[in-house]
Amino acid sequence: MKMFNPPHPGEIVREECLAPLGLSVTSAAAALGVSRKALSELLNGHAGISPEMAIRLTKAFGGSPETWLGMQMHYDLWQVEQRAGAIQVARLAPPPAA
Repeated sequence: MKMFNPPHPGEIVREECLAPLGLSVTSAAAALGVSRKALSELLNGHAGISPEMAIRLTKAFGGSPETWLGMQMHYDLWQVEQRAGAIQVARLAPPPAA
């Protein structure tokens, strides 16, 4: 089922993972083994969840890498679908059978 305007995964990390544990960006970044800047960019929606970050999030907070990556894919796809009408593509079809 498609989600209407899914939240950026960084918002989920902030609200569902960091906030309940009272973690600051600095302490969470250290625990994840990433820079404060890298985590901040994710939390603020300026970066997405990479496969490596999905593994880190799984190890730190649970879930599965597929779930984390799925959240990112749903967010990205919804964003692109909002401007799909502006994407110009020529329809291609196989040549007629001889």
